[in-house]
Amino acid sequence: MKSFDSKDEPAGRTDRYDAGSIEILKGLDPVKRRPGMYTDTTSPDHLVFEVIDNSVDEAIAGFADTIDVILLKDNSILVTDNGRGMPVDIHPKEGISGVELIMTRLHAGAKFSNKDYAFSGGLHGVGVSVVNALSSRLDITILRKGQKFSIGFENGIKIRDLAITGQIPKNTTGTQVHFFPNPGYFERTTFSQTAIKNALKSKAVLCRGLQTSFLDETSGEKHTWVYDHGLDEYLNEHLKDHKTLFPEPFSASCQTEDFQAVWAVNWVTETGSGMEESYVNLIPTRMGGTHVNGFRSGLLESLREFCKFRNLLPKNLFLAPEDIWNNVGYVLSVKLSEAQFSGQTKERLSSRHCANLVNLKVRDAFSLWLNKHVDLGEALADLAIEHARSRVRKSKKVTRKQASNGIVLPAKLSDCTSDDQQRRELFFVEGDSAGGSAKQARDRRFQAIMPLRGKIMNTWDMPASAIIESKEIRDIVQVLGVLPDQEDISRLRYNKICILADADSDGLHIATLLCALFLKHFPKVVQNGHVFMAMPPLYRIDVGKEVFYALDDAERQAIIKRIKRRKKPGKINVQRFKGLGEMNPVQLRETTIAPDSRRLVQLTVKKEATVDDVHEIMDMLLGKKRAKDRKTWIEEQGDIKEIE
Repeated sequence: MKSFDSKDEPAGRTDRYDAGSIEILKGLDPVKRRPGMYTDTTSPDHLVFEVIDNSVDEAIAGFADTIDVILLKDNSILVTDNGRGMPVDIHPKEGISGVELIMTRLHAGAKFSNKDYAFSGGLHGVGVSVVNALSSRLDITILRKGQKFSIGFENGIKIRDLAITGQIPKNTTGTQVHFFPNPGYFERTTFSQTAIKNALKSKAVLCRGLQTSFLDETSGEKHTWVYDHGLDEYLNEHLKDHKTLFPEPFSASCQTEDFQAVWAVNWVTETGSGMEESYVNLIPTRMGGTHVNGFRSGLLESLREFCKFRNLLPKNLFLAPEDIWNNVGYVLSVKLSEAQFSGQTKERLSSRHCANLVNLKVRDAFSLWLNKHVDLGEALADLAIEHARSRVRKSKKVTRKQASNGIVLPAKLSDCTSDDQQRRELFFVEGDSAGGSAKQARDRRFQAIMPLRGKIMNTWDMPASAIIESKEIRDIVQVLGVLPDQEDISRLRYNKICILADADSDGLHIATLLCALFLKHFPKVVQNGHVFMAMPPLYRIDVGKEVFYALDDAERQAIIKRIKRRKKPGKINVQRFKGLGEMNPVQLRETTIAPDSRRLVQLTVKKEATVDDVHEIMDMLLGKKRAKDRKTWIEEQGDIKEIE
């Protein structure tokens, strides 16, 4: 009971827990208390990006065409744009000026709806207020309505009221933000000039006609960027020292009411020497996301179709995503209303519907382009086929086939055809009904399906020799190719092992039992990152021709709020899935199985937790002799745990 022993409480803690124990963090206090939740605290660079992104949103909306950044000698930053200027009138409900509200309140902004900005990177209303909170001093000058206004802050607190400081021509507008980052919040206190210059250059590339500049006051060095031709010119500039497959990049664009995409792509002959840049609402997504997934799959599907139509593929050879991705150089820019990112730093797009939007547009445009440029299409096909052959040769060296170890695999396993262990995925699916849908939804080339009949036995207290007596466990062992408690897992048949169960209490119980099996008897498989939980949606939401999926009640409510904010025509219909078997194969593929749009959660042991701590908790939850401890835990912790 080590993990739950009240005697181990730290010094200074008391048994008292009442309403007086609850803290309420107001204003910018949450940012100051936990800055790492709101920005990257490695350096103050992200503060500059937040201010620049606000200026860029003005440019996207068509109100600004110039953004200037100056790094001053005192290590402060000055960002100026010629947009509309921050609001200076009094907010009707809060009773303070718009600029003060923006700078001192979290979740205050004009980007929650499409009324003022059709596309923007600001989604939560926290970006520029975080800059204020983490700056020792911040001054704002606003040009608006023929007057010059100024306001000042220190450590996020207003020290100078908004005041008129001069008269200007009525058609002159803009905002100037001057801030000094507080060194106490950052590991490195200096700005990266390279990072700032790259950010400004990319903004100019992605927003045609926008001029950006950077001036280092210390050296006097100044750079200015403006691009009139767009992404193809930018990509050519980066690939000019490399031999490319196409003389000019394949570039195209598309636009709907709430979605825009533009891209340029080419391939280099040397492996790994291309450039890969993606953006959402002009914000760089360094870790990619669903828009990049859709872009990659759209290119791949077009090339597969081209090869099939012209009979270019050798027999039994198929093209995988990495076959066209190793030598690629691309720039992808997507503008999306209601974009969802993973975290405030916005390095990965998580909007699920974006993968399909990008896939369809890219696939159609690239298919047309390939058939107009047959010679270039065949050259790309030859390059991809060469990579596919190389991949197959490498995989055959490490693959352990069924015949080599004499194991007869269970009849209910629907195995995949690929011999490449790095691509192979196995889904343990709850029930035969869901298993049937999953078999139709999978990509049979690299995804295998293993239906499970009900709940497996609780193996937590059992030795390895005893669990093998269960036919269900024995089938799982045979499918994995690894024996329980085995240190050497080189014979593991799949790189990803995914647990796919219903989102109800029975499904969660099945998932828990499978996780316990892997943690206790296949620890090396878990430690090497091979085990995942698939996250099927609980709800489908239809409005007009659009379809959204929600993981839980909170996400369902958030999606409905966004739909209502956008004032989309059509009735909102919500369907609750009772189980995986209720989903048709197309829905299951899109939401849970397809790599481009699914959600997987990796089973890991946190760094700060020891194996003994994890085993102690699991033993308390699943140990047959710990019923009394479980009862005590439920009585003490039940008010803060979700028990179904």
